[in-house]
Amino acid sequence: MDDSKMVGGKVKKPGKRGRKPAKIDLKAKLERSRQSARECRARKKLRYQYLEELVSSKERAICALREELEMYKQWCSAMDQGKIPSEIKALLTGDEHKTSQSSSKTIKNGKNNTASCGQ
Repeated sequence: MDDSKMVGGKVKKPGKRGRKPAKIDLKAKLERSRQSARECRARKKLRYQYLEELVSSKERAICALREELEMYKQWCSAMDQGKIPSEIKALLTGDEHKTSQSSSKTIKNGKNNTASCGQ
């Protein structure tokens, strides 16, 4: 007998197991690889843009919170000196319009307002 084996009614020839390598056009394979690389770079670029925007928005939020903290520090130091800031008086009387205008003036007059946030 020859080297072929009979298994389940089928004749198997000796050789390598598994799938036979498909005869893929080399140029098509190379083009697919290039296209995949282009798509990967595009996804990477979008991800970095998203992360940069996220960082930027968080920095703006931090800056706004620092300004608010500075305003509260100024109010506290004024109250320690026995003065009641006009903003707090406006809050107590319920005059919201006056409060928003005077709060922005207080922030602008602060020591570390936007100089520390502009870094």
